[in-house]
Amino acid sequence: MASAPVNVCQFRRTQQAEGPAAVLAIGTANPPHSVPQDEFPDYFFRVSKSEHLTDLKVKLKRICEKSGIKKRFFHINEEILGAHPDFNDREKPSLEARIEMTATEVPKLAACAAANAITEWGRPATDITHIVFSTYSGARTPSADLRLASLLGLRPSVCRTTLSLHGCSGGVRALHLAKDIAENNHGARASSRRLEIPHLVLRPHGRATIPMTEDAITTQFARGGMDYHIGKQVPTIVEQTIKQCLLDVTGTLGIDVVTWNDLFWAVHPGGRAILDSVEAALRLETEKLAASRHVLSEYGNMSSATVVFVLKELHHRLTAKDDGDEETAEWGVMIAFGPGITVEIMILRATTNLKENYV
Repeated sequence: MASAPVNVCQFRRTQQAEGPAAVLAIGTANPPHSVPQDEFPDYFFRVSKSEHLTDLKVKLKRICEKSGIKKRFFHINEEILGAHPDFNDREKPSLEARIEMTATEVPKLAACAAANAITEWGRPATDITHIVFSTYSGARTPSADLRLASLLGLRPSVCRTTLSLHGCSGGVRALHLAKDIAENNHGARASSRRLEIPHLVLRPHGRATIPMTEDAITTQFARGGMDYHIGKQVPTIVEQTIKQCLLDVTGTLGIDVVTWNDLFWAVHPGGRAILDSVEAALRLETEKLAASRHVLSEYGNMSSATVVFVLKELHHRLTAKDDGDEETAEWGVMIAFGPGITVEIMILRATTNLKENYV
């Protein structure tokens, strides 16, 4: 006898995952070369052969002193700059060399972070079914995610998705997409990668008449990502957008939020001014952004990858708490700001077991 016709909706439900997506592991990695922030002005002007611009150097020192950053990590060092004198000469073309370097090093660093996450996960890399790769560090075909899949030994059938030029908000956007993939594909194991090595924007200072705004942005890029500031306070439209998104989502989930201090917070530390603005606008207690401030201090702004470092730091602080400590908030918020200005927001649920963290 012919089998009964299958209802399309029933068939679709069999293809979907049961329950919400969860973070199974977090891996991070940094380039081997680091420079203390208080030494960065001397270092930058020396390697860029711009030590004669003394007034500009003094201004950069003041910026570094107020940044809230202790050190930065780089791939480019003096040895690499010595091998590429064109990087320090505005008159010589260097874009092709920078793109080539980025295309080689981005997958390598991403593979280091991925390997750490896979080790923590405890399952073989071949169990990964999807990759979501976010970067603004150059664009090339074939893209870095294909090389990454090869370095990790993933199956040829792995589904790859690349997000380009989302800036700092790409970290949350990639996690959003990975969540949707995991929840809508039965048995899916989506790996979300964020990687930034901004070789393309490292360049020397030019004449002393270059506006300070241009030079400030250049030096921020050279330290691993752009530190952009949105003023002393969060603009009204951004503040209202954040609040409305949070009210909509928390209301839908049935989360009883009396104040924003009832939640834990993973805010992308694009700069000290951004954290100060969010803290003031939402009237957060000082310790609510402690993880974000710690990552800013130890690593600086690494663009889209930074919020993952914050998430890992939050998990570390959660699991390190003693039994006698006050109860930690179960629900939290992850926010990252991007060009535009765009705001990516995600509601998180945390437990002491990373493998049960809902996103």
